[in-house]
Amino acid sequence: MNIYKPAGFWIRLGAVLLDYIIVSVPLLLIYWLITGKDPNDSLFISLIVLLYSILLPVFWRGYLIGKRICGIRIVKKDGAQVNLLTMVLRVIVGDLVYGITLGLGLIASLILIGVREDKRTLHDLIAGTYVTYASPDEEELYHDEQIRKSE
Repeated sequence: MNIYKPAGFWIRLGAVLLDYIIVSVPLLLIYWLITGKDPNDSLFISLIVLLYSILLPVFWRGYLIGKRICGIRIVKKDGAQVNLLTMVLRVIVGDLVYGITLGLGLIASLILIGVREDKRTLHDLIAGTYVTYASPDEEELYHDEQIRKSE
């Protein structure tokens, strides 16, 4: 497995914060303005954010809005594009692990991203993914070259 240009903690955190500001805050505000209810208690909002987190990377070559702005994206560990199953494992199973472990899984992920050369977190390991700085074309060229070298 050749991990190409892995993205570290700070850039990934920046991407998550941008996603929250650009996607979640407006969504929460619109929900509150329309319903007058606390959006943090809304299953509807949770479902939209879940679908955004799973589907957008599948259809947008591994990017979420925050990741695109930061120039990073999610790929499979072999460099291939993520698919629906990959993203379900990464988002749903990863979040379940973090929830079941009462945050210990999140702490483990923070340690992993700091000590692993490939910068893979717990949810990356579960789904067989990593986050890279490489553009889709650059990633494909790199992995094609690796295949040619191994032949």
